[in-house]
Amino acid sequence: MTFDELAEFKKDLKSLLKKYRTLNDDLEVVKSILEVMPNDRPPFSFRIDNLGLETCVIKVKKIACKSLKGRGVNSGFRLIYAHFENEQKITFIELYHKNNKENEDRDRILSNFK
Repeated sequence: MTFDELAEFKKDLKSLLKKYRTLNDDLEVVKSILEVMPNDRPPFSFRIDNLGLETCVIKVKKIACKSLKGRGVNSGFRLIYAHFENEQKITFIELYHKNNKENEDRDRILSNFK
């Protein structure tokens, strides 16, 4: 499985790393899970529907962040990614904390995967 990141995702990550220093390590754990099970798995993750895309876009809700001690997987981070099953590729689209933003940026998804 190969992993790619949109430029906007890199900006999200850089901004969040200032406050949550373990986020790179936490994402490595998520990557290791996605290599084995890249499809949606409720309640951990689910497919975002009603986008009008053939690309499978998935939202991960439960990401354990070591910087948020005592909260475990209920840290509140959300990861949006596109899964290209035939190419064995995952592209990270967006990363945010649920306290800073309510939902994924559908415009970002649509502008990059139409």
